[in-house]
Amino acid sequence: MAKRTVSSSPEEQSLANMRHSFAHLLAAAVLKLHPKAQLGIGPVIENGFYYDFGNMKISDEDLPAIEKEMTEILKQNLAFKKELWIATKAKAHFRKLHQPLKLELIDDLAKEKKAKLADLKVGMQYTGDAFLDLCRGGHVKNTSELPIAGFKLTHVAGAYWRGDEKRPMLTRVYGVAFPKKENLEHYLWQQEEAKKRDHRTLGEKLKFFTFAPEVGPGLPLWLPKGTILREEIEKLAKEVERRAGYQRVITPHIAKEELYKISGHLPYYADSMYPPMKLDDGNYYLKAMNCPHTHMLYKAQQHSYRELPIRYAEFGTVYRYELSGTLAGLLRTRGFTQNDAHIYCTEDQAEEEFLKVMQLHEFWYKKVFGITDFYMRLSLPAKDKKKYADAPAGWKKSVHIIKNAMQKSGLPFAEAEGEAAFYGPKVDFQIRSVIGREESASTNQLDFLATQNFGLTYKDAQGKEKPIYVIHRAPLGSHERFIAFLIEQYAGAFPLWLSPEQIWILPVSDKFIPYATEAANQLQQHNPQLRISLRTENETLGKKIRGGETMKIPYLLIVGEKEEQARAISCRKRGQGDLGAMGISQFSEILKKELEQHFT
Repeated sequence: MAKRTVSSSPEEQSLANMRHSFAHLLAAAVLKLHPKAQLGIGPVIENGFYYDFGNMKISDEDLPAIEKEMTEILKQNLAFKKELWIATKAKAHFRKLHQPLKLELIDDLAKEKKAKLADLKVGMQYTGDAFLDLCRGGHVKNTSELPIAGFKLTHVAGAYWRGDEKRPMLTRVYGVAFPKKENLEHYLWQQEEAKKRDHRTLGEKLKFFTFAPEVGPGLPLWLPKGTILREEIEKLAKEVERRAGYQRVITPHIAKEELYKISGHLPYYADSMYPPMKLDDGNYYLKAMNCPHTHMLYKAQQHSYRELPIRYAEFGTVYRYELSGTLAGLLRTRGFTQNDAHIYCTEDQAEEEFLKVMQLHEFWYKKVFGITDFYMRLSLPAKDKKKYADAPAGWKKSVHIIKNAMQKSGLPFAEAEGEAAFYGPKVDFQIRSVIGREESASTNQLDFLATQNFGLTYKDAQGKEKPIYVIHRAPLGSHERFIAFLIEQYAGAFPLWLSPEQIWILPVSDKFIPYATEAANQLQQHNPQLRISLRTENETLGKKIRGGETMKIPYLLIVGEKEEQARAISCRKRGQGDLGAMGISQFSEILKKELEQHFT
């Protein structure tokens, strides 16, 4: 599949122009309703726009009135027209209107351009004749092109001027805009659905994980049901990797400072690592990454070309110091366990191995989890090379290998400058959930620096030592982030194979507990791996059923007098309701087919 272009397509530019035009309408409407408001900036953001205002205090309750005024302006068929003004003239205009924030923006622009105000030209954007704003451009030609039913103001927030906490707090008004009403309605549905699917809310409700201040922020504690999620994914991953030729390894959670100096993580990565522990034989760090440890495993013995590629896999737990304000449930934590592996191969094998890694991602996302909206993002170094390894030839060759593999994969990809690891280019797999949230699911890298830093080599057919190529890969990322994504993707209703509790057996009364126990035992005999709960609480059947539905249980089996006499069960399936009465053997076959179908 062709590469996604980084620059805006005509459609994307048109959408940005529309959203930026709405930002101008927002500013014009606010000035009509609040004439003393000071205008800040109004950029386009994902899905919409915002505008910052000084000298104005409003709340979300005020937004409908502003929306109404925006609609009235829109209906006037006003032309957007840009003129270039000398900065001194523009400043005189905004000084007359008592707009100090605009005056500051013009002064800053002059400093940025290293130009005198009398020589600098700035963009001034008309909306009709009544509203004029400082702007570099990007608008529709006329307000008649803007969809009346395609925009909505969403909320009000505070924002420091120029992002500086020492500057005044402004009022920021957010809005969204789409070409059609149905696009807006779908977005608003996604937002409401996102609240219902929030993994933090569902994780607590379904008893998957918890946090404790005594343990520390960003350090999740996994409850039994959440542990089942982790272990089921890990169990399948280990089997998939075994078949793909991976060998399992285990490395410690700490290491001496020396190791991270060799790898180059110190000093590049020091800010993201926990402070060192000073011991009698030197400083030790909690590991923030598994790779240096795994390199030492490879280095523990000499390797021949006949052994390659060598694929070492580990579910390794790492610790990174994230700022408190950036922590977000399981999506961003300070301790997490990665589906990590390192592939040691020759240069000739690197492209094929990288291709296999991408195909493994496709297997997990499409086949196992039903995720179809994803793409790869190739991260390249920024123009400022100070933060990256000084090895131009290595960078060039690695980027060439990765690009070839990405093209062969047939999967969509984009390129992003400035996001590479310090030791090589990386490929992030970006996945988008049903509610439109995009997450980086995994990071994969081709590392040419490890060979140099660790002296990683192999002997070729002539017995000469050659440098090894290292591929870092983690298709499932971390348990924490990936499970957070899955909770939101499935809204907590996991497929049968992954559900922590697969079956609840509900006796109508205590009288039928013995038969319910017998039914559970028979099901367990058919499949010892089934996760069955016998619910014997002193509650009505209706309450038990509602409880099972709330906890997203795939199958609820009801047993009473009728079922006991027929040696059967009455089955309710999540999302489908009552399936009727059936024998235990028949139900076992249904389970077997559903579990097998998921992976065939």
